[in-house]
Amino acid sequence: MVAGGEASAADVTEACLGRIEEVEPRLGCFLRVDPEGARAMAARVDERLKRGEGAGLLAGVPIALKDNLCVRGREITCGSRILKGFTAPYDATVITKLRDSGAVFLGQTNMDEVAMGSSTENSGYNPTRNPWDPERVPGGSSGGSAAALAAGEALSSLGSDTGGSIRQPASLCGVAGMKPTYGRVSRYGLIAYASSLDQIGPFGKDVEDIALLLEIISGHDRRDSTSAPLEVPRYRDFLKNNIRGMKLGVPRECFAEGMEKNVEGIFKAALDTFRRLGAEVMEIELPRIPYTLACYYILSTAEASSNLARYDGVKYGYRAREYRNLLEMYERTRQEGFGEEVKRRIILGTYVLSAGYYEAYYARALKVRRLIKDDFDAAFSDCDCVIMPTSPSVAFQIGERKDDPLRMYLSDIFTISVNLAGLPAISINCGFDRQKLPVGLQIIAPPFEEGRILNVAYAFEQNTGFHKQKPELKGI
Repeated sequence: MVAGGEASAADVTEACLGRIEEVEPRLGCFLRVDPEGARAMAARVDERLKRGEGAGLLAGVPIALKDNLCVRGREITCGSRILKGFTAPYDATVITKLRDSGAVFLGQTNMDEVAMGSSTENSGYNPTRNPWDPERVPGGSSGGSAAALAAGEALSSLGSDTGGSIRQPASLCGVAGMKPTYGRVSRYGLIAYASSLDQIGPFGKDVEDIALLLEIISGHDRRDSTSAPLEVPRYRDFLKNNIRGMKLGVPRECFAEGMEKNVEGIFKAALDTFRRLGAEVMEIELPRIPYTLACYYILSTAEASSNLARYDGVKYGYRAREYRNLLEMYERTRQEGFGEEVKRRIILGTYVLSAGYYEAYYARALKVRRLIKDDFDAAFSDCDCVIMPTSPSVAFQIGERKDDPLRMYLSDIFTISVNLAGLPAISINCGFDRQKLPVGLQIIAPPFEEGRILNVAYAFEQNTGFHKQKPELKGI
C-alpha cells in the first residue's frame, strides 16, 4: 500500500501506535515504545518515495523488536534489570538490514529475562498476556514479539530462538514464527544466552511475511564467525501451493505421554490435510527425543554461566548501591540484578562445568547432541520434512507453572531438538481447541532448506485459512 501510494508510511505507523495505546495497558507486549523515533523513520520513507527513490522491500512496515537486539542509541535491557540503563552503541546486523529495507521500528518487546523462559513471566519488569485470552501466557522467551503481532500492535516482529523461543510463542499466539538454520542469520548484536544455540528469526501473520523477512535478514556477516558464507535464495519463489509427492515424516515419539488430547487431535487433523494435498505422511523414529530436555539444559546453562559472567556491575548496566569491597559489589549486583530463573540456570551451568563434573555432564551432553543430529540426518534420508506439534499444550494460565520449573521446561519438549541439531523450523497455526486457543504445527527440514519448509507451510495455509483468524481481545 505504501509503495503503491494507497497509504503513507506515516499513516501505517500511526495506526500501529494507536493500536499500541489501545491494548498495551492490558497486554504488556512492549517494554519501551518509541513513537517519535518511529514517526521519524516513517517520514524518511515517505520523503524517499516522494523523490521517486526506492525505499526498500519493507518500506513503511512497522516492526517490533525483541529486547535483546541492539539498536543504536536505544536502551536495550534483554528483559533484565541487570541491563537497565544500557544504551546500545551500535546496530545488530539484522537491524542494519531492516533499516536498509525501509522498516519502521516501533520499540522493544518484552521477553523472559536474558531469554530464559517459556512464558514471558520471567521478565524483570512485567509479564506479557496472550491476546487470545489475557489470563494466559503468550509463550516465551519471545512472548512480547509474538503477542504484539497477534494483537495487531505491529505488522511484523523479530525474536530469537534458543530452544523454541520463537516457535513456541508463535504457536500459543496463533502466528507464524521461524527459527532459521544456525548460521543463516547473523548473531552480531544479539545479546547472547547460549551462543551455540541462539538464532534470530522472524514472526509473521502468514508464511508470505516470513519468507520476505527471512530474505531480508539472512546472509553472511564477517563480524559473526558462525555466519554461513552461503548465498541467500529468493525465498518468495518457494511459496507454491503444491506439495504433491513430498514425504513428510512424523516421529512416533511425539505422541508420548504429556501431550494434551485436544492438541493431539488437531495435529492429527493437520496430517490429514497434508494427505489430501497429495503428500505422503509416514512414521519415522527419532529415538533420542526423550534425552533432548536433559541435554539442552546442561549445554544451554553451561554456556549461559559463561556468557552472563560479564554482568558484574563494572562495565555497563546495573550496579549495587551499597557494598564494602569489589567482591561484594560483584555479589550484590548479580544478586539484585538477576531474577530467580536466571540465577537457577547460572548455578546449574557453573555446576556442570566444574572440576569433577565436566566429563560426567557437559562432555556427555555434547555426545548426545551429536546423536540427536544423527537421528535427524537418518530421518531426512527417508523424508523431505519432519512434522511435529510445536507445543504439547495450548497457552496455559498465568502463574500455573511459575513455581514448577520442570513442568515449564517441558513446554519446549518438541522444539529444543531443532536447536541442538542446528536445523531450520517453522511454527504455523493449524487449528483451535474448544476454548478457541490456537495450536501450532512445526515443520522441520535439513540445514539451509528453509525454502522447502516455506513451500510446505504455504500450501497448508492456502488450503486451511487458520492464519486469518484474529483474537477478539475480550476485556480490552
